[in-house]
This record gives sequence, structure tokens and C-alpha cells, in this order.
Amino acid sequence: MSELTLAIEQQSISNETLLRLATYASVLTATILISVKLYAWTMTGSVSILASLVDSLMDVAASVVNLFAISHSLRPADNEHRFGHGKAESLAGLGQSVLIIMSAVFLLFSAVARLRTPVAIESFSLGTGVIIFSIALTLLLVIFQAYVIRRTDSSALKADALHYRADLITNVGILLALAGVYYGFVFMDPIFGILIALYIVYSAWGIAEDAVQTLLDRELPDETRENILAIASAVAQVHSIHDLRTRRSGLTVFIQLHIELDETLTLKDAHEVADRVEFALRKAIPNADVIIHEDPVSI
Repeated sequence: MSELTLAIEQQSISNETLLRLATYASVLTATILISVKLYAWTMTGSVSILASLVDSLMDVAASVVNLFAISHSLRPADNEHRFGHGKAESLAGLGQSVLIIMSAVFLLFSAVARLRTPVAIESFSLGTGVIIFSIALTLLLVIFQAYVIRRTDSSALKADALHYRADLITNVGILLALAGVYYGFVFMDPIFGILIALYIVYSAWGIAEDAVQTLLDRELPDETRENILAIASAVAQVHSIHDLRTRRSGLTVFIQLHIELDETLTLKDAHEVADRVEFALRKAIPNADVIIHEDPVSI
């Protein structure tokens, strides 16, 4: 095994470990937040805090789905799944969007009912303290998730992180709602609940769209494709490249391309050039699965 191949495999193992840690951290964070928000809601009766509580319940459900989906997606390819199990992540992202929309519908009904029949909120200091704690804990998780996403580009983790970033905005809105109610604007609590529900739907749409596009084998971004072409073209004896096709499945990036080589090269020499192209691409994209076709051309 070459040093490059060994380094690539070690990088892949490290990414798998990071993904598992990120999912465990997500489940733990959501569980803690459910406990404190449930207590805060029973003490205050705030529909905005109820909105945040329901959102955290959905976070736990989504994080558990991610936990199983990522574990499944990291399984190696087998006889029945030659391209691996990476699309389990996209299925998880699609499932998350359904859960998120369900939570948003519930919040809309609750907020509209409270808008029609305003209820006084109690224990403002407790509610405010819980929301500030939620913001701090969620921010720590989002920072860690952002680091793991930069390393792995996991679609399931992107969906989870998007949800928690929405939580940050939600919790800031709840602080504003509590402040408004404290100064006598009782209607602000249900109105912020409605706004939060609509924002959750917006977030869910983005998650679903990304998951569906991945399941449909959408091409990688143009910037990534241009980088692939530049890397392959820089390899000595490669005269041109065409028919580049790319897609993503979980952590794996699939790359297929044709390279044009001097027709006078021996089969062995042409194969060695293709190997150099493959190694150059895998060095730049450690989780790449590369298929190269050599086309002979007259020089």
C-alpha cells in the first residue's frame, strides 16, 4: 500500500469518527435542551418557549435519524450495494424535512390559538435564563458541526446543522417576544411563535431540496468540477479531458472522466498516466471514487 493510499484511508477513518461524534453531540444537546425548555414552559406558559420546545423535540428525532443514517451510510459497499450506502444520509435529510414541517404546523395552530386568546406569562427571569442557556449550548454545537462539515461535507450533518442554526435565530426571537410581553405587548408572544413556525418551514424546504437533488445524482458545484479538470489536466501526458461526470453519495464523491493520450503509448504507459490522474484527484478529494477511460488520439 502506497503512502498516499494509506494517508487517504487514515483521513477517511478520521472523518468517520468526526461524523459519529457530531451526531452524538447533536443528540445530547437536544436532549438537554428538551429538559430545560419543558421546565421553562410549564413555569411560564409561553407559546414561544413551547415553539422552541417542540423544535427541540424535532431536533432529537432528527438527530436520532441522523445517527442511524450516518452509521448505515458509513458501511462499506457490499454485493448488493456496489456504490456503498451513502444515500442513506440524503434519505435522512428528506425525513428530517418532514418532521420539521410537522412541528411547524403544530406551532402555527398553537400560536394562532394563543393569538385569539392571550394568556399572561409568568416567571420571565426563568424563561429568559433558559433561552440564553439554549443559545449558548446551541452555538457551541453549531461551531463543532461547522468544523466537521468542512472536513466531511456530509449532507445529513448539513441538514442537522441548518436546523440548529435556525434554532439560534428562533431563540433570539423568543427573547424579543418575552421582552415584549414583559413590557405589556402580550400579542408579541404568539406573533413570534407564528414567525418561528414559518421560518421552520422555510428551513425544511431547503433541507428537502438539497436531499432530493443528491438522490437525483446532481452534479457537483461548477467550482469543484473546474478544480477536477484543472488537476487532471496538470498531469503529464494528458492532452485533453472530456465527458466529466460527478455526483455525491454520503462521504463519497464519484468522478468519471475520459482522458486523451498519445495513441503511441503502450497500454502499460497509458495505465500509469491514468493512475497518476487518479492519485492526484484522490489527494485533492480524499473520499473520491475515480473511474478513468483512456482515449487514444493522434498527436
